[in-house]
Formats: sequence, C-alpha cells, structure tokens
Amino acid sequence: MIEHFFKNFQFHYSQSDKDVFVTIVVTTISFIVFWFLTQSIKLRNKLWKKDSYDNESFKHFFFSKISGFIFLGCIPCLIMLIYFNDWGLSQFGLYYNNDTIALSLEWILILVIIVIPIVYSSAKKPKNLINYPQIRAKLWDTRIFYFNLLGWFLYLFGYELLFRGILLFPLVKTIGIWPAIAVNISLYSATHIPKGLDETIGALFIGFVLCILTIVTDTIWIAFFVHVAMAWTNSLTALKFHPEIHYSKWKKK
Repeated sequence: MIEHFFKNFQFHYSQSDKDVFVTIVVTTISFIVFWFLTQSIKLRNKLWKKDSYDNESFKHFFFSKISGFIFLGCIPCLIMLIYFNDWGLSQFGLYYNNDTIALSLEWILILVIIVIPIVYSSAKKPKNLINYPQIRAKLWDTRIFYFNLLGWFLYLFGYELLFRGILLFPLVKTIGIWPAIAVNISLYSATHIPKGLDETIGALFIGFVLCILTIVTDTIWIAFFVHVAMAWTNSLTALKFHPEIHYSKWKKK
C-alpha cells in the first residue's frame, strides 16, 4: 500500500511551485520562531527575574517588539533576498515609489480618519483592556510612554514587511492576485486568534483592504503607517482608560 502511494505521488515541481513553497514556509517559520520566543515564560523569568513587576513588563514588551522587527522583518527578508537572488528590496514593496506616493498619502489619510475613531471606541472596552496596553506596568513614566511608541513602530515595520511584502509580492507573481490575497489574509487573520474573535474577524477585512492597496501602490507604506496609527491609538487609549495603569512624567520612587 505504501509503495503504491509513493508510486502514484508526483514529486515533480516547477520553479513557481518552489517559489510558493519557500515563501509560505519562510513566513510561517518566521512567525513561529517569533511567537514562541516572545511567549516563553521560562525565558521571560530567566531574563528579568530580578526586576520589579513594572520593569519586567516594560523590558519584555520592548524585547518582544525588537524580536518582531528582527525575526518577522529582517531575517526573513534577508533569506528571501538570497533565495530570489535577482530581487531587491523594491520587489518586496520596500522603496519610495514616486508614481504612487500621492495615492499612498491619500489612502493613509482616508484610512486613518476611518479607523482611529473605531479603534478609540473599541480600545476602552473592558475586554480590550484585558490585553492592552501590552506594557502592564502599573505606573508609566515618560520613558515607558515613548518606548511604547517606538516598540510598536519597529515591530509593525517587521510585521508589515513580512505579511504585505515578503508573503504577498512573490505569491502575486507566481499564483496570481486573488489566490495570493486569500493566502495572505488567511495567515494574517490566524495570527490574531490569540487576541480574540473580534480582532481575528477584523484582520480579515483590514487585511484584504491593505493587500489591495499594497498591490496597487507596489509598496508596503499604506499598510505600515495605518497599522502604526491603529496600534498607537489602541495603546494610548487603553492607557488612558485602564483603571489599574496610570501615567506620570516622573515615576515615583
């Protein structure tokens, strides 16, 4: 039976098959490494077991965001540049496109105007405050405030480079626009499952819109800046309304 199975199983693959396989596997493994590295309780305890709760929470947050920048963005991008040895950063949407800059700015403005009120409204709900702000320090100072913004900025650059650049453009080239978008939003929404049903469903819709705009403008910038605006709004709104977390310019000693 086993011999019959392998006899009829076709191992032949085209270059396009290989490109699709490598693209999806690199994306998947990159996210797996990032996720289990940053979710490891043992690693977290080992690195910051001597810190106070507030410092531990702040340091782990920034460690997670830097890890996202590296393991979701930098490393898979390097791997794909080596694999597609005739591609440059522009093929992954990472460049200044003079032909679409006006369109990009227009859509960034439109989407930010639409999503910020929605995010602001949902961010202060009790079920959102369970997870946000991600820095669970009880008292924020100016350092934590600005490192929170920087952490999200770096993380989302890596995140959008992975999903709207590394995963999307090679698949558009090999399997076409609509199959590429279907794969993209499926994996993208799946990464939001730990955050609940609302974010998972929302990721399907926003992911679809961002994929279309990324393909039209040939860059990742709309997705990146809109995502940053959403994250900053959610984070700072949660900080404002969370009953157990407070902000002061100077941390009490």
